[in-house]
Amino acid sequence: MDIFALLMWPIKWVIEAILVGFHWLVTTLGGDPGSGLTWVLSIVGLVLVIRSAMIPLTVRQIVSSRKSLEIQPEIQRIQKKYKGKKDQFSREAMQRETMEAYKKAGTNPFASCLPLLIQMPIFLGLVQVLTDANNQKPGVGLLTVDLATLFSNSTLFGAVPLHMTMQAGFAQGSVPVIITAIVLTLIMCATQFYTQLQIMTKNQTPAMKESPMYKQQRILLYIIPVFLLVSAWLFPLGTMFYWLVSNVYTLVQQLIIINKLPTPGSEAALAREARMARKRQRMGLPPLDEEQAETAAEIDLKTQRQQPKSKKPKSQREG
Repeated sequence: MDIFALLMWPIKWVIEAILVGFHWLVTTLGGDPGSGLTWVLSIVGLVLVIRSAMIPLTVRQIVSSRKSLEIQPEIQRIQKKYKGKKDQFSREAMQRETMEAYKKAGTNPFASCLPLLIQMPIFLGLVQVLTDANNQKPGVGLLTVDLATLFSNSTLFGAVPLHMTMQAGFAQGSVPVIITAIVLTLIMCATQFYTQLQIMTKNQTPAMKESPMYKQQRILLYIIPVFLLVSAWLFPLGTMFYWLVSNVYTLVQQLIIINKLPTPGSEAALAREARMARKRQRMGLPPLDEEQAETAAEIDLKTQRQQPKSKKPKSQREG
């Protein structure tokens, strides 16, 4: 067993356990164990479990991304200060001041990538699990030969094998596979694009939109769908269902965040303040001033992060 297989072993074991668990549940509720729909529902359950377990990391990513964008003017000032200086002392000084700025803000430039870095091994693990199942091989854990055979022979609508790819569909001239793959791909790209578009247009302040990071996000807005198109050509339909459900989960999650925990000063935050003002007016309460509104938003964010509150008085904490 090579190092990569050794590292992937526990990930594949957990994936198989969740997948087989949901397959057993759907079958117990009356589903056909060999049906493609039963396996799709099992994959949906896998997504829900994994993404729900990652909610704390997602909240951390949101906070880190906001802080990283907020300190971009300071990062630009540091870069401008050392512009044109290529000696080692200047490079080290620029790097040190940059890291100090991130540390002062309570974040780091890599924290926002953490959820993605965790999701990639899970996705690769699922690809390996489904590939082995397609070849009717037992998994590393609960995926037996019998279950692998059931997956390998499962179809949707009686004509769409979950193990087939869009490429294989075109090669074999299978119209049902081609149509299913194209529909899944279009929904995947649309949900990915709309999610990023909502974040960039509604949940960022004018200052954030002037930062280089925002410009990079605009480029990724159009690059990622292209990557999805290429991936959809190569990956099996079962894997595409995982990706699709994960994208929909992300979209719903981001809509909730934009509605409930928007970035202060963003279009979404102004809309939330307007909703709160109308609600208080209907209740006959006085409107919140700016400081009270910010405090309410901070309380919402801290509640979402479930951080313990300090019992010391404010005067002692400042001291």
